[in-house]
Amino acid sequence: MTRIVVFPGQGSQTVGMGAELFRAFPQEVAFADAILGYSLEELCLKDPQQRLHKTEFTQPALFVVNALAYLQAVEREGSRPDFALGHSLGEYNALFAAGAFDFITGLRLVQRRGQLMGRADGGTMAAVVGLSPARIEDCLREVAPGEVDIASFNSPEQTVISGAAGAFERLESALESAGARQVVRLRVSAAFHSRYMRAAESEFATFLSQFEFSPLDFPVVSNVHAMPYAEQGLHECLAGQISRPVRWTESIQWLARQPMPVFEELGASKFLTPLIQSTLRRSADA
Repeated sequence: MTRIVVFPGQGSQTVGMGAELFRAFPQEVAFADAILGYSLEELCLKDPQQRLHKTEFTQPALFVVNALAYLQAVEREGSRPDFALGHSLGEYNALFAAGAFDFITGLRLVQRRGQLMGRADGGTMAAVVGLSPARIEDCLREVAPGEVDIASFNSPEQTVISGAAGAFERLESALESAGARQVVRLRVSAAFHSRYMRAAESEFATFLSQFEFSPLDFPVVSNVHAMPYAEQGLHECLAGQISRPVRWTESIQWLARQPMPVFEELGASKFLTPLIQSTLRRSADA
């Protein structure tokens, strides 16, 4: 059996997440509060100022909840997984799990990432259901050339697009005419994983250069390459991940070829589990 842990990213946050974890790991929560300058438990459990869905708050909150869920799983299982991967922000949890950096360093990284990504505005994103990525790319070229990119290949049935808000109304009509069952706008403040994030990527690359990372204890599959991280590739991939698409479907397909793969989602929700199941079903039918 090949044990694979996966971590969700932005969009999986919910008010109330982490309640049992905060009680189980008070020292880590205290460290997080000191670094962030606010009560993470109050943000996640009550969100009195309506900030949990703002990127600069969402990303640190999810990192901490996902990280504590992993620590709890290790305590429960008594062993580490064989592979890890995470969706966008969740990739930081996969790297934390594999020992690339400690909890505090990981939190500092995602805090800065969330600040830079949260500063961008003016774009939007949508999930397209029931249309192949190739046909979606055709529509982007025909209707919104240079305005909208594919942000995430989530499963054979779901692809996320990202770009200029002004292009989406005409693009939605084109996608539906091409056969999309649904085009669902996402509640985001900017066009993540698109060309519009390159300034944030550049600034984050400079920030990343201050850090040295440890060799991984087990392989982590990269969003950028859909393959395990190369020994020297962490800085480049983590910076490039901000503007490049998440190759989730290919990552799951690669892992599905391992001996008797078993996927376990850890963190704020089971956001990724249906996507993984969809990809595995399609691969089995192929």
